[in-house]
Amino acid sequence: MLDEILDRSLVGYTALGYRWRSHPRITNDLTGRVAIVTGATSGLGRQTASELARLGASVVLVGRNPGKTEAVAESIRRETGNPKLSCEIADLSEMEQVRALAGRVHAPVHILVNNAGVLRPERSETLEGFETSFATNLLGHFLLTNLLIDKLEAPARIVNVSSGGMYTQRVRVNDLQMKRGRYDGTVAYARAKRGQVILTELWAEALAERGVVVHSMHPGWADTPGVSDSLPRFYRLTKPLLRTPAEGADTIVWLCASDEAGQSTGQFWHDRKPRPTHRFRGTRETQAERESLWTELTKLSGWSGSLSGLARAS
Repeated sequence: MLDEILDRSLVGYTALGYRWRSHPRITNDLTGRVAIVTGATSGLGRQTASELARLGASVVLVGRNPGKTEAVAESIRRETGNPKLSCEIADLSEMEQVRALAGRVHAPVHILVNNAGVLRPERSETLEGFETSFATNLLGHFLLTNLLIDKLEAPARIVNVSSGGMYTQRVRVNDLQMKRGRYDGTVAYARAKRGQVILTELWAEALAERGVVVHSMHPGWADTPGVSDSLPRFYRLTKPLLRTPAEGADTIVWLCASDEAGQSTGQFWHDRKPRPTHRFRGTRETQAERESLWTELTKLSGWSGSLSGLARAS
Protein backbone atom coordinates (compact mmCIF):
# COMPACT_ATOMS: atom_id res chain seq x y z
CA MET A 1 0.00 0.00 0.00
CA LEU A 2 2.77 2.47 0.93
CA ASP A 3 4.60 1.58 -2.28
CA GLU A 4 1.52 2.53 -4.33
CA ILE A 5 1.06 5.77 -2.37
CA LEU A 6 4.67 6.71 -3.08
CA ASP A 7 4.13 6.33 -6.82
CA ARG A 8 0.79 8.10 -6.95
CA SER A 9 2.25 11.02 -4.99
CA LEU A 10 5.33 10.98 -7.31
CA VAL A 11 7.63 10.66 -4.28
CA GLY A 12 8.37 7.16 -5.53
CA TYR A 13 10.06 8.67 -8.58
CA THR A 14 12.58 10.59 -6.47
CA ALA A 15 15.77 9.54 -4.72
CA LEU A 16 13.73 9.17 -1.54
CA GLY A 17 11.54 6.57 -3.21
CA TYR A 18 14.53 4.64 -4.49
CA ARG A 19 16.26 4.60 -1.12
CA TRP A 20 13.10 3.51 0.65
CA ARG A 21 12.94 0.56 -1.75
CA SER A 22 16.68 -0.11 -1.63
CA HIS A 23 17.84 -3.41 -3.12
CA PRO A 24 21.07 -5.39 -2.89
CA ARG A 25 23.69 -4.80 -5.57
CA ILE A 26 23.40 -7.07 -8.59
CA THR A 27 26.11 -9.74 -8.70
CA ASN A 28 24.98 -12.10 -11.49
CA ASP A 29 27.86 -13.19 -13.72
CA LEU A 30 27.39 -12.05 -17.33
CA THR A 31 30.70 -13.40 -18.63
CA GLY A 32 30.23 -14.59 -22.20
CA ARG A 33 27.16 -12.43 -22.75
CA VAL A 34 27.13 -9.66 -25.37
CA ALA A 35 25.17 -6.48 -24.57
CA ILE A 36 24.33 -3.53 -26.82
CA VAL A 37 23.47 -0.24 -25.12
CA THR A 38 22.23 2.73 -27.16
CA GLY A 39 22.73 6.24 -25.87
CA ALA A 40 25.69 4.91 -23.91
CA THR A 41 27.87 8.01 -23.57
CA SER A 42 26.14 9.74 -20.66
CA GLY A 43 23.50 9.43 -17.96
CA LEU A 44 21.60 6.18 -17.64
CA GLY A 45 23.17 4.64 -20.72
CA ARG A 46 26.72 5.16 -19.51
CA GLN A 47 25.85 3.83 -16.06
CA THR A 48 24.15 0.78 -17.57
CA ALA A 49 27.13 0.04 -19.81
CA SER A 50 29.48 0.34 -16.84
CA GLU A 51 27.41 -1.95 -14.63
CA LEU A 52 27.05 -4.60 -17.34
CA ALA A 53 30.82 -4.47 -17.88
CA ARG A 54 31.34 -4.84 -14.12
CA LEU A 55 29.29 -8.03 -14.31
CA GLY A 56 31.57 -9.38 -17.03
CA ALA A 57 29.56 -8.75 -20.20
CA SER A 58 31.08 -7.75 -23.51
CA VAL A 59 29.46 -4.36 -24.06
CA VAL A 60 28.90 -2.51 -27.33
CA LEU A 61 28.44 1.22 -26.68
CA VAL A 62 26.34 2.99 -29.31
CA GLY A 63 26.85 6.74 -29.51
CA ARG A 64 26.77 9.57 -32.03
CA ASN A 65 30.17 11.16 -31.39
CA PRO A 66 33.18 8.91 -32.14
CA GLY A 67 35.63 10.68 -29.82
CA LYS A 68 33.22 10.87 -26.89
CA THR A 69 32.05 7.28 -27.31
CA GLU A 70 35.58 5.88 -27.32
CA ALA A 71 36.54 8.08 -24.35
CA VAL A 72 33.59 6.70 -22.36
CA ALA A 73 34.50 3.14 -23.32
CA GLU A 74 38.08 3.65 -22.17
CA SER A 75 36.87 5.19 -18.91
CA ILE A 76 34.64 2.16 -18.26
CA ARG A 77 37.52 -0.19 -19.04
CA ARG A 78 39.56 1.51 -16.33
CA GLU A 79 36.67 1.56 -13.85
CA THR A 80 35.72 -2.10 -14.23
CA GLY A 81 38.90 -3.81 -15.36
CA ASN A 82 36.87 -5.30 -18.20
CA PRO A 83 38.60 -4.81 -21.59
CA LYS A 84 35.65 -6.20 -23.57
CA LEU A 85 34.08 -2.92 -24.64
CA SER A 86 33.63 -1.77 -28.21
CA CYS A 87 32.05 1.23 -29.88
CA GLU A 88 29.55 1.69 -32.69
CA ILE A 89 28.69 5.11 -34.07
CA ALA A 90 25.14 5.79 -35.20
CA ASP A 91 22.41 8.40 -34.85
CA LEU A 92 19.25 6.47 -33.95
CA SER A 93 17.11 9.21 -35.50
CA GLU A 94 18.41 8.37 -38.99
CA MET A 95 17.04 5.10 -40.35
CA GLU A 96 19.87 4.73 -42.85
CA GLN A 97 22.36 4.80 -39.98
CA VAL A 98 20.25 2.34 -37.98
CA ARG A 99 20.33 -0.13 -40.88
CA ALA A 100 24.07 0.26 -41.21
CA LEU A 101 24.53 -0.26 -37.47
CA ALA A 102 22.45 -3.44 -37.49
CA GLY A 103 24.47 -4.71 -40.42
CA ARG A 104 27.74 -4.23 -38.51
CA VAL A 105 26.54 -6.11 -35.44
CA HIS A 106 27.60 -9.75 -35.36
CA ALA A 107 25.68 -12.57 -33.69
CA PRO A 108 25.27 -13.59 -31.00
CA VAL A 109 23.69 -10.74 -29.06
CA HIS A 110 22.21 -11.55 -25.65
CA ILE A 111 21.13 -8.15 -24.28
CA LEU A 112 19.75 -5.10 -26.09
CA VAL A 113 19.10 -1.92 -24.11
CA ASN A 114 17.11 0.66 -26.08
CA ASN A 115 18.05 3.76 -24.12
CA ALA A 116 18.96 6.57 -26.56
CA GLY A 117 16.52 9.44 -26.28
CA VAL A 118 16.02 13.13 -26.86
CA LEU A 119 13.56 15.80 -25.74
CA ARG A 120 13.47 18.92 -27.90
CA PRO A 121 11.57 22.06 -26.81
CA GLU A 122 10.90 23.03 -30.44
CA ARG A 123 9.79 20.83 -33.28
CA SER A 124 12.58 19.78 -35.61
CA GLU A 125 13.02 17.19 -38.31
CA THR A 126 15.82 14.81 -39.23
CA LEU A 127 17.55 14.75 -42.60
CA GLU A 128 15.09 12.02 -43.57
CA GLY A 129 12.11 14.23 -42.69
CA PHE A 130 11.01 12.63 -39.43
CA GLU A 131 10.14 14.58 -36.28
CA THR A 132 13.29 14.24 -34.17
CA SER A 133 11.80 13.05 -30.89
CA PHE A 134 9.63 10.45 -32.61
CA ALA A 135 12.51 9.22 -34.76
CA THR A 136 15.01 8.94 -31.90
CA ASN A 137 12.79 7.65 -29.11
CA LEU A 138 10.52 5.31 -31.05
CA LEU A 139 11.10 4.75 -34.77
CA GLY A 140 14.86 4.15 -34.58
CA HIS A 141 14.57 1.63 -31.78
CA PHE A 142 11.68 -0.08 -33.54
CA LEU A 143 13.83 -0.61 -36.62
CA LEU A 144 17.03 -1.53 -34.75
CA THR A 145 15.28 -4.09 -32.57
CA ASN A 146 13.53 -5.78 -35.48
CA LEU A 147 16.75 -5.91 -37.51
CA LEU A 148 18.65 -7.50 -34.61
CA ILE A 149 16.10 -10.10 -33.56
CA ASP A 150 17.59 -12.85 -35.73
CA LYS A 151 20.98 -12.11 -34.11
CA LEU A 152 19.65 -12.59 -30.58
CA GLU A 153 20.70 -15.82 -28.92
CA ALA A 154 18.33 -17.25 -26.32
CA PRO A 155 18.01 -16.68 -23.49
CA ALA A 156 18.08 -13.04 -24.54
CA ARG A 157 16.77 -9.82 -23.01
CA ILE A 158 15.46 -6.63 -24.60
CA VAL A 159 15.01 -3.69 -22.22
CA ASN A 160 13.24 -0.54 -23.39
CA VAL A 161 13.94 2.54 -21.27
CA SER A 162 10.67 4.44 -21.11
CA SER A 163 9.50 7.21 -18.79
CA GLY A 164 6.91 7.82 -16.13
CA GLY A 165 5.75 10.67 -18.34
CA MET A 166 4.11 8.13 -20.63
CA TYR A 167 1.34 7.81 -18.03
CA THR A 168 0.04 11.21 -19.16
CA GLN A 169 -0.39 10.36 -22.85
CA ARG A 170 -2.05 7.91 -25.20
CA VAL A 171 -0.74 6.85 -28.57
CA ARG A 172 -2.06 8.95 -31.46
CA VAL A 173 -1.38 6.94 -34.59
CA ASN A 174 -2.91 9.58 -36.86
CA ASP A 175 -0.37 12.17 -35.63
CA LEU A 176 2.75 10.31 -34.49
CA GLN A 177 5.00 13.19 -35.53
CA MET A 178 2.91 15.98 -33.97
CA LYS A 179 2.30 17.91 -37.16
CA ARG A 180 -1.09 19.15 -35.95
CA GLY A 181 -1.56 22.01 -33.53
CA ARG A 182 1.04 23.45 -31.17
CA TYR A 183 4.15 21.37 -30.65
CA ASP A 184 5.06 20.48 -27.06
CA GLY A 185 8.37 18.70 -26.57
CA THR A 186 7.38 17.00 -23.32
CA VAL A 187 4.18 15.69 -24.91
CA ALA A 188 6.07 14.41 -27.96
CA TYR A 189 8.52 12.65 -25.65
CA ALA A 190 5.77 11.11 -23.51
CA ARG A 191 3.84 9.87 -26.54
CA ALA A 192 6.95 8.20 -27.94
CA LYS A 193 7.58 6.56 -24.58
CA ARG A 194 3.96 5.34 -24.51
CA GLY A 195 4.67 3.80 -27.90
CA GLN A 196 7.72 2.01 -26.48
CA VAL A 197 5.57 0.36 -23.82
CA ILE A 198 3.09 -0.84 -26.44
CA LEU A 199 5.93 -2.24 -28.57
CA THR A 200 7.31 -4.02 -25.52
CA GLU A 201 4.06 -5.92 -25.10
CA LEU A 202 3.82 -6.75 -28.81
CA TRP A 203 7.42 -7.97 -29.00
CA ALA A 204 7.05 -9.98 -25.80
CA GLU A 205 4.14 -11.94 -27.19
CA ALA A 206 5.76 -12.48 -30.58
CA LEU A 207 9.18 -13.52 -29.24
CA ALA A 208 8.22 -15.68 -26.26
CA GLU A 209 8.70 -18.97 -28.06
CA ARG A 210 12.15 -17.85 -29.24
CA GLY A 211 13.36 -17.47 -25.67
CA VAL A 212 13.56 -13.66 -25.82
CA VAL A 213 12.33 -11.71 -22.80
CA VAL A 214 11.19 -8.13 -23.43
CA HIS A 215 10.56 -5.58 -20.68
CA SER A 216 10.14 -1.82 -20.41
CA MET A 217 10.86 0.34 -17.40
CA HIS A 218 10.99 3.86 -16.12
CA PRO A 219 13.93 5.08 -14.06
CA GLY A 220 12.21 7.72 -11.96
CA TRP A 221 13.62 11.25 -11.91
CA ALA A 222 17.39 11.01 -12.35
CA ASP A 223 20.10 13.65 -12.42
CA THR A 224 21.33 13.21 -15.99
CA PRO A 225 22.50 15.60 -18.73
CA GLY A 226 19.30 14.83 -20.64
CA VAL A 227 17.16 16.19 -17.79
CA SER A 228 19.33 19.23 -17.05
CA ASP A 229 19.62 20.21 -20.72
CA SER A 230 16.06 19.48 -21.85
CA LEU A 231 14.09 20.44 -18.73
CA PRO A 232 16.15 23.19 -17.02
CA ARG A 233 13.29 24.57 -14.92
CA PHE A 234 12.23 21.11 -13.73
CA TYR A 235 15.89 20.35 -13.01
CA ARG A 236 16.35 23.45 -10.86
CA LEU A 237 13.19 22.78 -8.86
CA THR A 238 13.79 19.08 -8.23
CA LYS A 239 17.60 18.78 -8.15
CA PRO A 240 17.77 17.97 -4.40
CA LEU A 241 15.33 15.08 -4.97
CA LEU A 242 16.79 13.63 -8.16
CA ARG A 243 18.23 10.13 -8.25
CA THR A 244 21.84 9.52 -9.14
CA PRO A 245 22.46 7.89 -12.53
CA ALA A 246 23.27 4.66 -10.66
CA GLU A 247 19.91 4.75 -8.88
CA GLY A 248 18.08 5.49 -12.13
CA ALA A 249 19.86 2.70 -14.00
CA ASP A 250 19.45 0.10 -11.26
CA THR A 251 16.29 -1.46 -12.69
CA ILE A 252 17.72 -1.47 -16.22
CA VAL A 253 20.69 -3.53 -15.06
CA TRP A 254 18.48 -5.75 -12.92
CA LEU A 255 16.23 -6.48 -15.91
CA CYS A 256 19.30 -7.36 -17.99
CA ALA A 257 20.95 -9.59 -15.44
CA SER A 258 18.66 -10.97 -12.74
CA ASP A 259 17.14 -14.43 -12.76
CA GLU A 260 13.81 -13.05 -11.54
CA ALA A 261 13.41 -10.69 -14.51
CA GLY A 262 13.81 -13.63 -16.87
CA GLN A 263 10.76 -15.41 -15.44
CA SER A 264 8.23 -13.08 -17.08
CA THR A 265 8.00 -10.94 -20.20
CA GLY A 266 6.16 -7.89 -21.50
CA GLN A 267 5.95 -5.99 -18.22
CA PHE A 268 6.59 -2.37 -17.25
CA TRP A 269 8.95 -1.98 -14.27
CA HIS A 270 9.99 0.66 -11.77
CA ASP A 271 12.39 -0.01 -8.90
CA ARG A 272 12.46 -3.75 -9.68
CA LYS A 273 8.72 -4.12 -9.38
CA PRO A 274 6.13 -4.50 -12.19
CA ARG A 275 3.86 -1.48 -12.44
CA PRO A 276 0.59 -0.78 -14.25
CA THR A 277 0.95 0.62 -17.75
CA HIS A 278 -1.99 3.00 -17.31
CA ARG A 279 -2.96 5.32 -14.47
CA PHE A 280 -5.72 7.17 -16.33
CA ARG A 281 -8.59 5.73 -18.36
CA GLY A 282 -8.10 8.22 -21.20
CA THR A 283 -4.65 6.90 -22.07
CA ARG A 284 -5.81 3.37 -22.94
CA GLU A 285 -5.41 2.36 -26.56
CA THR A 286 -7.58 -0.08 -28.46
CA GLN A 287 -6.30 -3.26 -30.08
CA ALA A 288 -6.88 -1.61 -33.44
CA GLU A 289 -4.65 1.31 -32.41
CA ARG A 290 -1.92 -1.07 -31.30
CA GLU A 291 -2.01 -2.84 -34.65
CA SER A 292 -2.10 0.48 -36.50
CA LEU A 293 0.94 1.71 -34.56
CA TRP A 294 2.92 -1.36 -35.63
CA THR A 295 1.78 -0.96 -39.23
CA GLU A 296 2.67 2.73 -39.35
CA LEU A 297 6.12 2.22 -37.80
CA THR A 298 6.78 -0.59 -40.28
CA LYS A 299 5.91 1.70 -43.17
CA LEU A 300 7.86 4.72 -41.94
CA SER A 301 10.98 2.76 -40.99
CA GLY A 302 11.06 0.80 -44.23
CA TRP A 303 11.38 -2.49 -42.38
CA SER A 304 10.32 -5.39 -44.59
CA GLY A 305 9.26 -7.88 -41.92
CA SER A 306 6.04 -8.53 -40.02
CA LEU A 307 5.01 -9.02 -36.41
CA SER A 308 3.83 -12.57 -37.06
CA GLY A 309 7.08 -13.36 -38.82
CA LEU A 310 9.15 -12.45 -35.75
CA ALA A 311 7.93 -15.56 -33.95
CA ARG A 312 9.72 -17.77 -36.46
CA ALA A 313 13.49 -18.06 -36.41
CA SER A 314 15.02 -17.40 -39.81
